[in-house]
Amino acid sequence: MGEGETKQTTAGALKIGSYVVFDNTACIVKSIQTSKTGKHGHAKCRIEAIGVVDDKKIIKIMPGEENVEVPIIDKKNAQVLSVHDNVANVMDTDTYETFDIKIPEEFKSEVIEGVQVLYWTVLGDKMIKQVKK
Repeated sequence: MGEGETKQTTAGALKIGSYVVFDNTACIVKSIQTSKTGKHGHAKCRIEAIGVVDDKKIIKIMPGEENVEVPIIDKKNAQVLSVHDNVANVMDTDTYETFDIKIPEEFKSEVIEGVQVLYWTVLGDKMIKQVKK
C-alpha cells in the first residue's frame, strides 16, 4: 500500500465519523446535512469535517452524487524507543523501521520508553492513535 493512497466514494455515501480528503487534507466527517432533491433531481450535501492532523474545520457543499476521495488508513504498531519533549522515536514492530512521531496532547503522560503504540498513516502523515496497555 503506497503512502497517500485514496479510494473513491460519493459525497452522499459519507457518514458521520468516516474519513474524507478535502483540500489535500485527511478529515473526519463531523456532520452531514442533505437537502431534498430539487426540481432537477440532485440532492445537495453540506459536509462539515475536521482535519485529522491540524483540527482545521472545512465545510463543503456539493451534489450527493459527486465523487470524493477517502483516505486509506494504514494502522500499525510500534514500540517507543525514546521520548524527547513532545516527539517519540519509535520502531515499527513489523518492518523495524524507526522514525520520529509527534506525541498527541492526550497521550503525553502515557508515551514512555518501551510502551507499544498504535499509529496511523493517513496521506503520508503518521500519528499516534492509541497507547497499548
